[in-house]
Amino acid sequence: MSYRPQRMKFGIFMAPFHHLGENPTVAMERDLALIKHLDDLDFDEAWIGEHHSAGWEIIASPEVMIAAAAQHTRTIKLGTGVSSLPYHHPFILADRMVQLDHLTRGRAMFGVGPGALTSDAYMMGIDALTQRQRMDEALGAILALFRGETVDMETEWFTLRQARLQLAPYTYPHMPVAVASTFSPAGPVAAGKHGVGILSVAVSQPGGLIKLPTTWEMAEDAAAKANQTVSRENWRLVIPIHLADTREEAFADVADRSLRWNKDYFENTLGRPSDPNTSQEIVPTVERGGAIVGSPDDAIEAIERMLELSGGFGAILGLAHEWASWEKTKHSFELLARYVAPHFQGQLSRLVDDNRFVSEHRGGIFGPNVAAIGKAFADAGIPIPGATAERMQRGNT
Repeated sequence: MSYRPQRMKFGIFMAPFHHLGENPTVAMERDLALIKHLDDLDFDEAWIGEHHSAGWEIIASPEVMIAAAAQHTRTIKLGTGVSSLPYHHPFILADRMVQLDHLTRGRAMFGVGPGALTSDAYMMGIDALTQRQRMDEALGAILALFRGETVDMETEWFTLRQARLQLAPYTYPHMPVAVASTFSPAGPVAAGKHGVGILSVAVSQPGGLIKLPTTWEMAEDAAAKANQTVSRENWRLVIPIHLADTREEAFADVADRSLRWNKDYFENTLGRPSDPNTSQEIVPTVERGGAIVGSPDDAIEAIERMLELSGGFGAILGLAHEWASWEKTKHSFELLARYVAPHFQGQLSRLVDDNRFVSEHRGGIFGPNVAAIGKAFADAGIPIPGATAERMQRGNT
């Protein structure tokens, strides 16, 4: 039986992806506006990426974006999605994150990874073969600093000497932490070893959905070996989502730009040619579980299927994309908030039950009110108007 959270969290994973040729200043303002829109719609989380090259993912500092977004939002939690740990001294990054924890009044989250965009590491002279080990080393140090420990640690790339944070976290014992997971075991193993959450960011890739049970098994095995525990409540799945009022409209909205995204970014920029046996067209992509596109009912069905296939998770994050126009993108998130999220957050059953109760007992509930209205007219010596009498009679049957 799959795990099912009492209240599933909904949010966005914002790399972000912006097509070449667009004003980057305007693009970043639109990113902030979208986070504000999600906050107004009662979304739970927004995770913001860190990238330094290739021209598409233009946010270099998720911490700066979080600080800016926090000034214009009220309740949405804001996380680094993710901080590439090998690019930073762990003491400095830990200190900055605790400052954000205070500035956001506990709304900051810390997502980490080794750095998925290899061109970033190339420009800094970092050997890609060292990145996952460095992520694990830095994460262990940062968590110890979060806990208030004094850390002495020396690796081939950083030194901590009687290091301790002068500022205690705003959140006790510290902000939520999650490790990015793709297809390698490094992410879930690190999450299990350190007892933190998982951000599964490769669900949309071919085979990503069916490999989710293996991801969780690796995390649990690593946790057991390290005497830690992991919770499915802290497992977040990332997948592209676009909704419209009808399935046909949703597919029409994204057909061209989704294909262009795959071609221009993954193939032409990163040099990752698509599998010739796997179509990149949006319809077969949705059919294999690589995206959620359709009506709200289609989204509910898709998320239910993800719960079943994975064994259960705590949050669904829509991968930010620009497959549709700005207005249609905002409408998609509105549909997600109004009709999909309540299905998984326990917000509908009481309303439905109460509606059923009143409907089934309306005679006994509203009958005395009809009599009271009739008595009021009689006491006033005024005959009941014909139309009112007819309506009262209909309501009393």
